[in-house]
Amino acid sequence: MTETLTPSAPRSAPGDEPVLSVRDLTVAFPSEHRTVHAVDGVSFDLARGEVLALVGESGCGKSVTSMATMGLLPPTARIGGSIRLHGRELVGAPEKELQKIRGKDLAMIFQEPMTSLNPVLTIGRQIGEVLRRHQGLGRKEAKARAVELLALVGIPAPHRRVDEYPHQLSGGMRQRVMIAIAVACDPSVLIADEPTTALDVTVQAGILEVLQSLRERLGTAIVLVTHDLGVVADAADRVLVMYAGRPAEQAPVHDLFAGARHPYTRGLLGAVLRPGGEGKRRLPEIPGLVPNLDTRPDACTFAPRCARADDTCAGKRPGFASVAPSKGLSDGTDTLHRAACWHPFAADETSTPVPAGAARPDQETGQ
Repeated sequence: MTETLTPSAPRSAPGDEPVLSVRDLTVAFPSEHRTVHAVDGVSFDLARGEVLALVGESGCGKSVTSMATMGLLPPTARIGGSIRLHGRELVGAPEKELQKIRGKDLAMIFQEPMTSLNPVLTIGRQIGEVLRRHQGLGRKEAKARAVELLALVGIPAPHRRVDEYPHQLSGGMRQRVMIAIAVACDPSVLIADEPTTALDVTVQAGILEVLQSLRERLGTAIVLVTHDLGVVADAADRVLVMYAGRPAEQAPVHDLFAGARHPYTRGLLGAVLRPGGEGKRRLPEIPGLVPNLDTRPDACTFAPRCARADDTCAGKRPGFASVAPSKGLSDGTDTLHRAACWHPFAADETSTPVPAGAARPDQETGQ
């Protein structure tokens, strides 16, 4: 993997207001028979030039958090809490106001470029649409700028590619086109939802280099949604681990990898394949399944899968509290190491392996 974490990225000065501030975000999807609580109490700040990684199993609320930030959830979604971009409240903002922000100040790289790009429009026209809408460029100017953006994200022969259609490009090139569209207007915040999924290692490294270049040259703050902890280690400054819609742990990336405190985070790190020495040994796994999200229990949602759980865990929700100060960043960013756990690990404590199948019987159905 490429070395992408550098100390030279531009950051906010101490005391500056965060570019993006999320407080006590909740998202629920009501239906006739039940209400799914997809996000429950997520908070974080994002500084200029910072990369925050959102990690966790599928169904833990990462993408819903991103879509809520973009204002792209369906009208049936019930959103609570606060999302502020440069101090401007986005929760409850009129759609016309959000349309002025999306693509200009706040942009997103969607998870699957082939389903996000319009198959009947050329690449140049799709990039140019953003430029014409937010910067008022004419058709020729927008096309010329689209060529520059394709070159910026590392697409060869951009003068030719600008007139091609999505099906004529490889998966890696399509992902770069998505990045070009997202950064066309130099947004202050970029949300990247699984930007390296299904890409080979070489292409993945190239995508990460593009994102790193953006943060260094433009001071772009990035929310990186990913399952790949190798990408997190290379690209992120801080990590927010989510479980069942709730925050489980948040820390500077080096602190998290050196001494994760939450049992769930330890389980994720333990399941990472490491080069050399593993032999034919089966990777450890977290027993059980992510629970259904149709309730908001006053308990630790990870307790049924946790070897350290006791009656306290099953009967009361843990607070998202500081477990250790961090040397962290010196730019005014919150660098405390926090975890939502009644019995967090000590930094130097060795995890006790949990054998597969050790979950409680009710975990077979994920209840």
